[in-house]
Amino acid sequence: MSDILTVTLNPALDMSSSVDHVRPEDKLRCVLPDLDPGGGGTNVARAIRLLGGHAKAFVALAGYRGQQFAGLLAEEGVEAVPFHIEGETRLSLAVTDAATGEQYRFVMPGPRWTPEEAHRALEAIADNAPKGGYVVLSGSQPPGVPVHFPTQLAAAVEEAGAKLVLDTSGAPLRALLGVGSARQHVLRLDGAESEDLAGRALPEIGDVAEFAHGLVTRGVAEVVVLALGEKGSLLAQDGHCWHAQTPPVRVKSKVGAGDSFVGAFTLALSRGATWETALADGVAAASAAVMSDATALCLPGDVARLAGAVEVTSV
Repeated sequence: MSDILTVTLNPALDMSSSVDHVRPEDKLRCVLPDLDPGGGGTNVARAIRLLGGHAKAFVALAGYRGQQFAGLLAEEGVEAVPFHIEGETRLSLAVTDAATGEQYRFVMPGPRWTPEEAHRALEAIADNAPKGGYVVLSGSQPPGVPVHFPTQLAAAVEEAGAKLVLDTSGAPLRALLGVGSARQHVLRLDGAESEDLAGRALPEIGDVAEFAHGLVTRGVAEVVVLALGEKGSLLAQDGHCWHAQTPPVRVKSKVGAGDSFVGAFTLALSRGATWETALADGVAAASAAVMSDATALCLPGDVARLAGAVEVTSV
């Protein structure tokens, strides 16, 4: 099996709870909260561990909450590669209104990086990149980190003999359009990000496939994966395109669905799976994640059951 290194530049200590009803002004008495180490790459590593794989988690940690974060990772059996920075690791709060089932999510700001910290992070990630394996950069980018960091990392990972799986958004995602070589091995984005990047609506599967093929043709990435919510995901690669979808599931929380997808998808690739199989595994994990409560990720039993029901079609 190839090694996997996940990268989280902007981790969050995830706190989740519930209350009878959310209303203004009143002091709301919540139930005992759950506390989890969160952030894109961290959740990818956690999902991989849940599915029987192993990934190291490169994570930028700061302050007291950073120490808490490291302790929670250790409790879960996830091997951490800590990268220490100044400031305080951010806090994310999710509160569910028990009366309506609606979830309210509050995300606090994290540290602002210096150019020196960003440069050190590039070097440290390259030093830890598994030769012949995969590096997964997932999650939001902290303030102060250069917008072209993903492209710089792709070059460093390629030089180290690994492949980059990128799941990003916003300005760093838009900056990829100016890159002239396919240095991102896999680029994953969701529906809203796809339409933002395309500058137009993508209402049909055919529209999504055309856009994904266009990104591959332009050299933005070798492989493009577009998440379509309850409609599954689509993958484009070298003139081929597949769409995968599970049967409908009951949605409890959408938190962690994308990270569960990336975890299962990358784990499958590391085990030598075909693109179709990796896509199916990712879709099964994403659907399993939305069946879980609050910030919980995919459960192995749900993934195994859904994997057998995934429908993969050529587009």
